[in-house]
Parts: sequence; C-alpha cells; structure tokens
Amino acid sequence: MTSSRWRALPILLVAAFVTTLDFFIANVALPAIRADLGAGESATQLVIAGYGLAYAAGVIIAGRLGDIHGARRVFLTGLALFTLASAACGAAQGPAFLVSARILQGCAAALMAPQVLTLMRALYQGADGAKAFGWYGTAVGLAGVGGQVIGGTLVATDLAGLGWRTCFLINVPIGVLALACAHRLLPGPLPGPGSPALESAGTRPRAPHEAGPKAAGRLADLSGGPARAAREPVRRRLDLVGAAMIATGLVAVVFPLAHGREAGWPAWSWACLAAALPLMAAFVARQRRLDDPLLDLGVFRNRGFVLGLAAVALLFGTSSGLSFLLALYLQDGRGLAPVASGAVFTAVNAGFFAASLVTRRGTGSRTGRRLPVAGALALTAGLLWNFQAAGGPLAALLPGLFTAGAGMGLVMSPLLSMTLSSVRQAHAGAAAGVLGTVQEVGGVLGVTVVGAVFFGGLDAAGWTDAARAGLAVLVVAALGASVLIWRLVETGAAVRDGERPHAPEERPLDGGPPVTAEVPEPACRQDERRESGADLVGAAHR
Repeated sequence: MTSSRWRALPILLVAAFVTTLDFFIANVALPAIRADLGAGESATQLVIAGYGLAYAAGVIIAGRLGDIHGARRVFLTGLALFTLASAACGAAQGPAFLVSARILQGCAAALMAPQVLTLMRALYQGADGAKAFGWYGTAVGLAGVGGQVIGGTLVATDLAGLGWRTCFLINVPIGVLALACAHRLLPGPLPGPGSPALESAGTRPRAPHEAGPKAAGRLADLSGGPARAAREPVRRRLDLVGAAMIATGLVAVVFPLAHGREAGWPAWSWACLAAALPLMAAFVARQRRLDDPLLDLGVFRNRGFVLGLAAVALLFGTSSGLSFLLALYLQDGRGLAPVASGAVFTAVNAGFFAASLVTRRGTGSRTGRRLPVAGALALTAGLLWNFQAAGGPLAALLPGLFTAGAGMGLVMSPLLSMTLSSVRQAHAGAAAGVLGTVQEVGGVLGVTVVGAVFFGGLDAAGWTDAARAGLAVLVVAALGASVLIWRLVETGAAVRDGERPHAPEERPLDGGPPVTAEVPEPACRQDERRESGADLVGAAHR
C-alpha cells in the first residue's frame, strides 16, 4: 500500500465521522432551537427524526447507486450535498426550513455512507484493510459516543453569537476542505492501462495480463469506469419501484419505533408497523423476480454476513441505548447540566479511544482476531458494573463506563470489517447499504426497548431502579452480541482454513457482468483426498 493511498483515508474517515456525529450533536441544541425558532414539539422531534429517517430510507438505495455510477462519483456528490445542507441548517430562520434541510442532510449522509465502506474495501486489502477499518471504527465510535459532548461544548461557547447554529455550520469548512482534497487524492476514472488518474492515487494501473480480471474490475469500481480489458460496458438501471418500496417500508418501521412510545403508542404507530410487513414482503418478492435487482438477496445466503448483521444490530442498539439511558439518568435523575453530563460520558470516550489503539496494533494476528470477543465481554462487564453502581456516587460509574467504552472500541472496527469482508466484491455496494440500514434500525430499536423498560421502571419505582432495569436490557443485548461475534470469528477461521473465502467469480462494482479470474484452485490433502479451497469453504458455511 503506497503512502498516497493512505492520504485518501482521512477524507473517508472525516465523512464517516460527520455523518455519524450529526445523529447526536443536535440533541443538546434542541432547547435552544425551540427558543430561537419557536419550534413546536412536533417540529423539534423532526429535527432529529428527519435526519435519521432520510438516512435509513436512503442508504440501501445509495449503495445501489454506487454500484451503478461508481462509488467515487456518488461519494463526491453526497459530500457536496451534505456540506450545502449543513449550511442551510445553520442559516434556517424557521422550523419548517430547518426540518427540510435536516432531511436533505440525511439523504446526503445516506449517499456517502455505503460509498465510504466500498471505497475503503477497494483501496485497502489484507493487513492494510484491517488497519483502515480500525481507524474507521474509531471515527464512527468517537462520533457516536462524543456527539453530546461536542454539541454541548459548541452551544455553551456560543462562537460569534451563533449558538446552536454552530452544531451544523461546523460541517461547512470541513466539507469544503474534504471536497478539495477528495478530487485530488481519491482515485479517478480508469480509461485504460497507464491512466494517470489512478497513478495519482498511488497505483499504476496494470494491464489485464498483469492484474487479472478481478483486480481490473476492482480498480474500475472506484469511479464507475468500465474495466474495458475484461468486459464490455453493460447499461444498468436503478429499480425505482423497488427503491420506493424499501424506502417506504423502512420509514414505516423506524418512525413509529422512534416516536410511538413518546406519543403513547397511538393507532397510527401500530398501523405503520403493520403496513411495513407486506411492503417488505412485496419488495423481497420483486427483487427475486428481477434480473438486475436493487438489492441482491444473495448477500443473505452468506452465513458470516448474517451473523455480522445481527451482532452489529445488537452492538449499535446497546451503544444508542446506553447514551439515551445515561442522558436521562444523569440530567433528570441526578440533576446534572448537559455539559456536566457530557463530562461524565467522556469516560466512555476515553475507554473507546484507548481500546481502538490496541485494536489497530493487534490486527492480523491470531490474538487480534479474538479481540472482538474480548471486547464484547468487556462491554458486558462494564454494564454489569454500572448496574451495581447505579444510585451510588457518580464517581462509581466511571470505571464501568470506561470498561464499556473500551469494549466497544475493541469490537466495533473488527466487527464491521469482518461483516463486510464476508461477502464478495460483487456485492460490496449492496452489503454496505444493508449494513448502514442495520446500524440505524439497531440504534432505534435499542432506544425504543431501553426507553420502554426505563420509563416503565420509573413509573413503578424510582430513578435508580429504572436505570438498573434499562441496564439489565443492555447487559442481555451485550451478551447476545458476544455469542454472535464468537460465532462470526469461528466462521471466519473456518473460511481462512479453506484458503479461498470467495468464489473465483467477481462482478465489478460499476455494473458489469461477472468476470472469472483464471486462478488455479488451491488444494490441500484431507483423508487421502484432494479437496479444493472452495469445497472447504462451502463445507464450513454448511
């Protein structure tokens, strides 16, 4: 891996950081927004929900757009749109304009998110990929656990008298700088051998006899350009009907889960959830019929990918549920101001950051492959500590929060990397879109379930018992994640023993037909018979 390709990584990490940060940073600013713009309760909720709903509804579609038009092109479009939408949020003079700008910002974040993962997988392979995903997990994790701290600091400092607007305007200079660097550092089109576009990214494009069809397809993917030496261009289209179905179905799931509890679970919330089932079933049936579907359902036939998705849902549900629970318990239950509450939460940030450094140093080793399991168990232990410490001195919470943050730091980046690496490059765009959707839905489910248990305990007892009830739910989720991650690690070890984690057929992500690499099957001896690596992989998956 050349140094110039590593210079592209900060651009991708910045995009991952700001899109995740904007899920959380606005929460602290809501009181100021209500006072300044005269926003009602519904508009205030939509400032948060509009971003999340647009993201959840659009991320699978965005993954497909990256497959069709190229990850680089869609990423740059999303980054430019996100920067403009952030400026619009900061300039809003009324609640309706702010909500509209937040929805646009969520759509832009959805455009970027799967492209970041796709570009990282194409740019960084093997040990380099493990290191890159280690940094990715650190960026996403710190944005998630540090959003309230950053938002509270920006509102409290009141830069240039802008108040809450800085929570959005801070994205503008970051976005402009990232766009300027991205055009220069991210790999450009690959018109043919010897193209200077990719050479500027640190790689000399190789001729087909040098690189092989698989490598040619992967390099072409970065900008949507065809791998002309390996195949003829094929026109691919976005399934607009399928896109409308999946977007509507996801909104019908996420919106009532996010806001039904607060509204007392009215009839509309149950109607939305009921309508989501036939919508999703119809979407799946349509995708099975199409030759060129919006979402290739073949990704779900991969056992490692499904295990990874389930673990990701539990991990992000636990993280979001813990943030929600702590904010309520510390501010309403213990009487802390938002900034003081954020200061307590820095124990999670510190643990996460320290553990992420260990994760990056341990990548590639046998011990490093076991770190995610140890991290999930550490997360469980930290939550158990806080279960016992709830109701006591606030300082007693800090060791548990640090341990829980360290557990998340050990888990997050290896889990995301293992989940994505379990699918073929041909499915990378679809897999990244599904992964982003699962992260969002998992977070919403975590807040919904923990909130229901917490408020139920609050009505029946007091703040301490309610906090312990919510923490008990999080402990169960963390234990479930531990089991799933252990199974995922074991599945990955079985695939490595087979020496070929993927079939030799690859489809370039910019939309071409499958290309078969002329690579001989590795063979090994077992029970006096010669078996190929692909056979062993199939056996491991069975």
